[in-house]
Amino acid sequence: MDVDQATPRVRIEAACSVLGRDVVIDRCVELLAGEPVDDGFVAVLGGAHARRLLAGPLPPDQAYWLRVWAARGMLWAGPGQDLHPLRQALTDGAWRVREMACKVIARHVVADLVTDVADLDSDPVPRVRAAAKRAVARIVDAGA
Repeated sequence: MDVDQATPRVRIEAACSVLGRDVVIDRCVELLAGEPVDDGFVAVLGGAHARRLLAGPLPPDQAYWLRVWAARGMLWAGPGQDLHPLRQALTDGAWRVREMACKVIARHVVADLVTDVADLDSDPVPRVRAAAKRAVARIVDAGA
């Protein structure tokens, strides 16, 4: 598969087929927690942008992308059983990580985190507030 051409969903679903969904989720959790994972897996998550970013020393101000891609991996692979990493992502210093965590929670209707997501109604970033609002609405609509 050409990681530069495939969508994130296609790349992540392919990784789940090859590695197993649990392995993909575990690696996403590790990356979300700031632990190292192999560059090949990061390229699956982040595509061409990841390959460019990893081609040289990772600039500290760009390291948050690894956590964004990890959360995006969970968007398509699932959040896993341990919700602590996703809860932590909701308080990440990078707004894109918080936004993506909200999207994961909405997609997978993670009712256990509804209070944590609702707390983002005062987030300074409008996109995070909007994603949080959608997540809460999705959980409420699902009756979860």
